[in-house]
Amino acid sequence: MSVRKSISRALTAGLVPLLILFLPVLWAQNADLQQRVADLKESSAKNKEELAKYTWVEQVSISLKGQERKQQHFQVRMGPDGKPQKTSLDPAPSAQQDSGGRHGRLRERVVEKKKEEYEDYAERMKSLAERYIPPDKDAIQEAYSKGNISITPSAGAPDQVKLVIRNYVKAGDSMTLLVDKSKKTLLSIQIATYLDDPTDAVNLTVQFAGLPDGPRHVSAATIEGTSKQLKVATQNSNYQKL
Repeated sequence: MSVRKSISRALTAGLVPLLILFLPVLWAQNADLQQRVADLKESSAKNKEELAKYTWVEQVSISLKGQERKQQHFQVRMGPDGKPQKTSLDPAPSAQQDSGGRHGRLRERVVEKKKEEYEDYAERMKSLAERYIPPDKDAIQEAYSKGNISITPSAGAPDQVKLVIRNYVKAGDSMTLLVDKSKKTLLSIQIATYLDDPTDAVNLTVQFAGLPDGPRHVSAATIEGTSKQLKVATQNSNYQKL
């Protein structure tokens, strides 16, 4: 029994110096994370509110296996529900002429079906992306409360940190936010998620820019559906106050 007590005392004596050494570091890391999360929530809410005062043009390019298949243009503004409302700027498609013959019509139907399939898949990817972008302050707080946010420094950039959020929208997803600490602004986001199951992976890259004396906004975004080799690239420009 005395041997066990001696071992226990020795272990305790060894752990105390380690705790004294590392606890301040852990407390500092937690305080830094708490501050960055608070800054992110505040800036996300402020930007969302400010963007509601603007309208802008969105260009969307859809590529399949490296070849551009479709380009779209929209006038965009934030709706009362905080989600983007889009009005097409493209002319209405003209009615296609009948190519003649049974085989010609069959070929057209096959081509049209494939087109509908990739366009539907692209729309599903865009809808998924809108669940992540822009980041929502309440969802950020929930992730923080669950211990799903970690912080790491950005290599070679002392004024930048990375916030990694796990299980933000779906179980097993991850969202990495690059933040400028001094300016308290969001620089970019990298997202790894999926549609119906993890084998149907979707990767999203988002770049942010700031308007003169205005809010920060998504300047460019790329969504990639790996299983379909489908890419949706978005460029936002021509921001105007309402």
